[in-house]
Amino acid sequence: MRKIILSVCMAALSASSFAWPDKTVTVVVPFPPGGASDWIGRAVATKLQDKFGGTFIIDNKAGATGTIGAGLVARAAPDGHTLLVSSLGPYVIAPHLLAKVPYDAQKDFDYITVAVQAPNVLVVPANSPLKSMSQVIAHLKANPDKMTFASSGNGSSDHLTAELFWLQTGTSGIHVPYKGGGPVMSDLLGAQVDSSFMNINTALPQIQAGKLRALAITSAKRSPVLPNVPTLEESGIKDCNVYSWQAVAGPKGMNKELKNKLYQAISEGLNEPQLKTKLLDLGFEIVASTPEQFTAYQAAEFARWKKLIESRNIKAD
Repeated sequence: MRKIILSVCMAALSASSFAWPDKTVTVVVPFPPGGASDWIGRAVATKLQDKFGGTFIIDNKAGATGTIGAGLVARAAPDGHTLLVSSLGPYVIAPHLLAKVPYDAQKDFDYITVAVQAPNVLVVPANSPLKSMSQVIAHLKANPDKMTFASSGNGSSDHLTAELFWLQTGTSGIHVPYKGGGPVMSDLLGAQVDSSFMNINTALPQIQAGKLRALAITSAKRSPVLPNVPTLEESGIKDCNVYSWQAVAGPKGMNKELKNKLYQAISEGLNEPQLKTKLLDLGFEIVASTPEQFTAYQAAEFARWKKLIESRNIKAD
């Protein structure tokens, strides 16, 4: 009887130690409102609040390619009341581009889950004479350093995709960095630039409207929202798969059980039929990786982009 009572007491103590959340949970998105990370952050926060109760708020802390907001999370208490929802930049790209970042990406976070991923797609204006990847490569080889590739900024996913594409095909073009995806779209639609490896979520509406032509996608297989667009690998270009991804992390030192509770709740929320359908329609692929899988993936992506950035001598400015 004494053992039974002791077991019940221990279980009660264990349960009470996980009274989470017991105050407002701040979900930091290190970019302005309106982008993919902000959209995913709000979806995640809503699902967690529905699951656990309490109050979840979004705090958009933009600046320094996402490292200001990421730094705030890295310095927060690891009690689960401050979380980071961000694209890959602060996790695996910015540490190699900036002279100094306010955190160590490999030591200062507990990685919870990669929520979603989405490939980039090479697009050209609808009136472009380029209608296939073979034509693009032939054009680049005949006219080195002439074709322009716009991106949302130095070191962005669309910029690094172009650099990887040039490396793998032995070609070269002109990188034209902008301050965000909006100006890229405006100039692309106006044929002020020749092309862009744009994120599928951004490009999809204009592709469907017939204003942009999609030539290839950077995913391992064709996207269900663009089934007629071949992958780069199908076009004969190897080792050029690129995904932009949004993921959830917290400060280093979080309780393992809490991390797993968060992962399970986020995974369940993303796979609820209504949200899942909306995400797939927008071109996202649901990943919902475990904390262990995300930790390994972050290390692999960190090494991959470090190698490319250093070999191509890519700078932040």
